[in-house]
Amino acid sequence: MDRFDAMTAFVRVVEAGSFTKAAETLHISRTSATQLVQQLEARLRVKLLNRTTRKVNVTADGAAYYERVVRLLADLDDTESGLSNASAQPKGKLKIDVPSPLARMILMPALPAFHARYPDLQIDMGVSDRTIDLIGESVDCVIRGGALRDLSLKARHVGDLQLGVYAAPAYLARHAAPAHPSELEHGAHRVVGFLWGRTGKTYPLLLRRDDETVAIEARYVVAVDDGNAYLAAGLAGMGVLWLPRYMAKPHVASGELLPLLEDWRLPPMPLHVAYPQNRYVSTRLRVFIDWVADLMKEHAPIEGR
Repeated sequence: MDRFDAMTAFVRVVEAGSFTKAAETLHISRTSATQLVQQLEARLRVKLLNRTTRKVNVTADGAAYYERVVRLLADLDDTESGLSNASAQPKGKLKIDVPSPLARMILMPALPAFHARYPDLQIDMGVSDRTIDLIGESVDCVIRGGALRDLSLKARHVGDLQLGVYAAPAYLARHAAPAHPSELEHGAHRVVGFLWGRTGKTYPLLLRRDDETVAIEARYVVAVDDGNAYLAAGLAGMGVLWLPRYMAKPHVASGELLPLLEDWRLPPMPLHVAYPQNRYVSTRLRVFIDWVADLMKEHAPIEGR
């Protein structure tokens, strides 16, 4: 038995809650993953996992062993990453999930430089705004905008997205540009709604000017849960948008969108890279997070830094 392979298999089973899912992330068969954990239990003479037909639960001894093994694997990974030879380059697959506009407009254009630097890394990129079960879906990390409320995740704040209010000329041909945010709530105006996270609800628009703060519960004709669809609805004249400036910039330049309420300010949207609390951060995940943080310094620097 290779103890490193067995410990790695055990950690993946605990994190995934399933031998099948753990085997998929390790690119081995379910039988091999099961045998590795069984051999580890036999060597330690301790039961690490309780298995049922539906799920796998870690025992008290297994939980204590897991905490030590995670630290051990992280230390080993750090040791290997400190080597100066070419074999120390991070290798393997990263499974991530990112918002579709961020992938299209920022990450993909910069990805060739990242690949040139780390040619042995393979990225499986899910492009969505949906809520992800990182452990159940074996996702290494997600990039998300807004406040993170999931306490099972650890997050790194990598940027602040500056926001603005916009509408298409076709929309403004039907409705005069609002002079005050309250007109979006009480007049004939409509917004494009965005459905957030687990709640599937829209949230108020908060605007500030000097000492005045206004929270707007605007009405919508259509609401979506994807950033690209949200932008497309606004470009089609379906309502007023509030967008990160990086998304709006090319469409403002082309005249497809016009800025509104420019003397009002929206609070910036924090951008995070999040990953499970109990998962050790591998070298390949660390270099990806550092790359995203450096990239966002250019596109959405953190306020006050």
